[in-house]
Amino acid sequence: MPNEPSLEKLEQRAKNVLLFQLSRSMKTRYQLAQILKKREIPDDIAESVLDRFTEAQLIDDAAFARAFVNSRVAVSGKSRSVIARELKQKGVSAQDSEQALSVIDAELEDQTAYSVAKKRYQQLSKLEPEVRRRRLMGFLLRRGFSAGLAGRILRDLEQSE
Repeated sequence: MPNEPSLEKLEQRAKNVLLFQLSRSMKTRYQLAQILKKREIPDDIAESVLDRFTEAQLIDDAAFARAFVNSRVAVSGKSRSVIARELKQKGVSAQDSEQALSVIDAELEDQTAYSVAKKRYQQLSKLEPEVRRRRLMGFLLRRGFSAGLAGRILRDLEQSE
């Protein structure tokens, strides 16, 4: 068919899509493969271009996982379990995830939970004590922290008032 793009044009289009996506933010190979699929780039061309970008270290799932973990702990205050689930959804391998998550030990998890809880507790200061308690507990549980840890933090915050 005369209107079908040539292999060279499809390959160049795939490269342009990847370069544009990577210029906006780090992405995993899986995420980029999904984007190419949406752009109707044939699988064989997509795989070939993804392989070349990986070899050139423009795509690095391990580096993505490390940066993602650091960001989620520092900025979002999320637990190890929630971050692990998010990495899996982004197509990061179990090995790369585990390696990146190894920086989160029990102490860091406790510090993160306490830090976000303290900030949230102050934001809820105008509420009735029971409502405040319930909302803070839900907030911590949605972030993936254990009920035991959340309860301990709640008691500490209430005693420090």
